[in-house]
Amino acid sequence: MEEKKADHLKSVPPSLTAAIRRARIEGAEQNQAVADLRETEIARLQLLEEAIRPVIDQAPSGVDLFDAGIAYGEHPRLFIDMIGFVEMAHDRRTYRFLQDTRYGRVLIAETERIDRVVAALTNYIARRLVERERALASDWRSREGEASPAETRARAAGLAKTPAPSPPPPDKTLGETQGDAGAAAAPLGRRSWRSRAADLFSFLLLVLGSMTFCLLVGVAAYAAWEIWGRALWTAWIGPTAF
Repeated sequence: MEEKKADHLKSVPPSLTAAIRRARIEGAEQNQAVADLRETEIARLQLLEEAIRPVIDQAPSGVDLFDAGIAYGEHPRLFIDMIGFVEMAHDRRTYRFLQDTRYGRVLIAETERIDRVVAALTNYIARRLVERERALASDWRSREGEASPAETRARAAGLAKTPAPSPPPPDKTLGETQGDAGAAAAPLGRRSWRSRAADLFSFLLLVLGSMTFCLLVGVAAYAAWEIWGRALWTAWIGPTAF
């Protein structure tokens, strides 16, 4: 005879509803763990911010390079300036101090001790201040050595208006000087007479040309009258009087 199984040993068909419930519970536990880890990262970064704040407050007045603040995101970060920040490693215990450069992201320090991270941040702030001083000094020197655009334009205008000094003439007697003046005036007089004669000749040519043109127009009009005009006048009006 077949043995009968107990009720609690009988196979139970799988339930999708129960599986979904278990998946939700596991997801909630995982999300809670992730949230706890994120809160731990933020707490460690807040401690670091409180430790580095007195160092930033010692910066010279008027320098706005440093402004420590935590960026709350998927990976929280403590920014020291626009290019330097601290984040937590995957173990949520190690501080990683990074800087963005033109050659990529550079790791400056990585440690679990907060005092070492503060020391690295202090050295970083000092280097940034020295770089700023050097940049300001080099800019001041370049401006001192170069003339302003207004001064450059004024100098150029002064050189353009000031005529170049002519070499001193050789020593001459009064007679030589008067002779040179007469020799210079003679060609000027000849040029003046020639120009007047050329102007008169041009005027005569213009008058003769005008008279010739008027004569040609008159001859053409008379020829047209004799060929067509007289016949048309006689046909439409009557006999001509001339």
